[in-house]
Amino acid sequence: MSEKEFTHIDSSNNPSMVDVSHKIVTQREATAQSSILLTEEIVAQFKEGEITSKKGPVLQTAIIAGTMAVKKTADLIPFCHPLAIEKCTFKSNLDGLLLTIFCTVKISGKTGVEMEALVGASTATLTVYDMCKALSHDLVIKETKLVSKTGGKSDFQSK
Repeated sequence: MSEKEFTHIDSSNNPSMVDVSHKIVTQREATAQSSILLTEEIVAQFKEGEITSKKGPVLQTAIIAGTMAVKKTADLIPFCHPLAIEKCTFKSNLDGLLLTIFCTVKISGKTGVEMEALVGASTATLTVYDMCKALSHDLVIKETKLVSKTGGKSDFQSK
């Protein structure tokens, strides 16, 4: 199989989970980010790195939701392997009205954790939307992307 072929399609052109049985266990890490454009009214609610809404602490709740989503990725994305997550962390950055949430996932395994990081970051951002929509529906979820990955046959760093 060449580098440019789809990996989730078998020789009969049917959808298939990738066979990782022959791979060796290596340290795998991936970081993804997801951004949401807030309103001035919402940003004004930030105090000491947190937004407190009637539903509770927004960023803390987003971290919990994102972590839960990371652990459930194989239940959401059909061909993701169930993984024993060893570490999952979140960081956030507010730049003007743009809130960016970063999710980093680590395992020792035979397959990568890019999807877990992407699901974690996007779920955290969706949670921010849910918790802040009472203040405004003018929230806009922006870019969600893989920032970096290490381990496996190749490393990746976004430009």
